[in-house]
Amino acid sequence: MTTESPVTIRHYRIEDLSILRQITVDSFGSVALDEMLEDRLGVWNGRTWQERKADNIDEDCTLNPAGCFVAERDGLILGYITTRVDLVNSIGLIPNLAVVEQARGLGLGRRLIHHALDYFRESGLKVAKIETMTSNVVGQNLYPSCGFAEIGRKVHFAQRL
Repeated sequence: MTTESPVTIRHYRIEDLSILRQITVDSFGSVALDEMLEDRLGVWNGRTWQERKADNIDEDCTLNPAGCFVAERDGLILGYITTRVDLVNSIGLIPNLAVVEQARGLGLGRRLIHHALDYFRESGLKVAKIETMTSNVVGQNLYPSCGFAEIGRKVHFAQRL
């Protein structure tokens, strides 16, 4: 009988970026605002929703690389979480979280969230925020189970120019 190696959570490294971009594109799909925009408005500037959504990860990893973490087993990245830190207002934000399909249901999303929350606490922050689309059933269930409370809802409007 073989035993799987444990999943570890480590800091993001620049060489992880292409994998994180791919996990993002594979994971978000119908729950991505960027896909909803494209469904309604079509493609513009020759860039798909996948490219725009993956660009968010580039931005997250550039703005706060110390707050980006990956879940890994035997050198294979199974998921990630990105964070932003507002020290002036003492708020931590989790802009992106994704777990590869074959690793879903193992509690990795929850572990990544708790890791990010610990990072926020260690940074002396007082509030943590996370957002999700109403179409993201996983997020709608996971985030409250990790201690988040719904504060309000945002409605997105867009038009083609």
